[in-house]
Amino acid sequence: MDYSAANQQLWNVIIQFGYIATVILLANFARRNVAFIRKSMIPVAVLGGFILLLAKEVGLVKIDQNFMEMLTYHGIALGFIAMSLRTPEKKKQSDESKVGFRSGAVIVSSYMVQGVTGLIITIGLSLTIMPNMFRAAGLLLPMGFGQGPGQANNVGSSYQALGFEGGHSFGLAIAAAGYIVACVIGVIILNVLKKSGKLEYTQMREDKAAADDYFEAEEDSSISESIDKLSVQLAMIIVVYLFTFAVTRAMTTGIAAISEGLAATVNTLLWGFNFIIGSALAILLRVLLEKLRDMGARRPYQDNYLLNRLSGLFFDIMIVAGIASIDIEDIRGLVLPFVLMVTLGTIVTWYHLKWVCKAVYPDYYYEGLISMYGMMTGTISSGVLLLREIDPELSSPAAGNLVVGSSFGILLGAPVLVLVGLATKSPAMCYATLGLAALYLVILDLVIFKVGRKKA
Repeated sequence: MDYSAANQQLWNVIIQFGYIATVILLANFARRNVAFIRKSMIPVAVLGGFILLLAKEVGLVKIDQNFMEMLTYHGIALGFIAMSLRTPEKKKQSDESKVGFRSGAVIVSSYMVQGVTGLIITIGLSLTIMPNMFRAAGLLLPMGFGQGPGQANNVGSSYQALGFEGGHSFGLAIAAAGYIVACVIGVIILNVLKKSGKLEYTQMREDKAAADDYFEAEEDSSISESIDKLSVQLAMIIVVYLFTFAVTRAMTTGIAAISEGLAATVNTLLWGFNFIIGSALAILLRVLLEKLRDMGARRPYQDNYLLNRLSGLFFDIMIVAGIASIDIEDIRGLVLPFVLMVTLGTIVTWYHLKWVCKAVYPDYYYEGLISMYGMMTGTISSGVLLLREIDPELSSPAAGNLVVGSSFGILLGAPVLVLVGLATKSPAMCYATLGLAALYLVILDLVIFKVGRKKA
């Protein structure tokens, strides 16, 4: 084998990780030593991601786009598998599934808010100053903001095939803008809440968490064994992810054998939401290990301290890689609908979530609100990113709600796929889609508040 620099395949992984490591160190130094950055609460991973994005745009470094997208994709699953393997407190364990349905309703109702807003904008433009505007393009707002670049790419490409010129680029641009909104506007919101005194406990909790971690690690005598305990935690995570791949492949293969049409719609979702399958398998493994413990196993295999550290590592890498891989393509002639959709989408999503999260997450309102806003404007990774600023150890149920809620969201969100196709049939059907989306929004919000009252 050629071990020289000529072997790009050999050294590419090290070079790309080297870029990520460098910007993380630079961002960490800046946050610790630059006053306005420290006071702004900009997370190190976000700052590092934008440093790398800037370096890429000015030509200082050559980013492997596919590699960065791969890290973003796998980082979500690995981070949530690590979180799901943690041994929960009994109270948290019993409460874990209770808010799943309501979290799913919050997610899908946010899709509907975004869809209604987007359709009002594109239909309104098509009837006034932009008669050639593709009316159904408004549904790319929930695809990009709510579901991320994967679905925005898929739906945008299908709309482009149906006559929406630039649909592919427009969908990706919405998704990229949504991620920036989650990081930038989300951080601004955190600062506003901090200055208002509502998040004064954040730094105290962060410092206390760091101290707790130190003493937990120091007192854990089981770290010095024949195999490093970190290796055991990492091995469990990787094995669960390997089974995640196997299970997802078996499911998609089976669906394709039954119906190619169904597979074309569902299989992309399954691969896109593979972190949900991974989390479910991790919980299954956790339960099995707990049974072994009850049967007399001397020590628990999981170490919550190390699993917290690993999940943090995966999320940090994922966030830096995700921001660095942003590539907003040209959206010629679509600047007006793009600006209107991003601006109004940002506003209506925030106020809708403020309203419904009070009913769903009364005991950890800000954790639930901030994490949901990060996810519903960007991706689940940006939701975790913002949450870690006010809940560094992810000790509240908010992070788990993103995963469990997404599972219910897939079921409750099935009508969204119907609406995406229905809106393209004719102008009349696009108007009908707007009405159906508004109706489904009302139904979901009624369900959210009805369930909340029953609990109270």
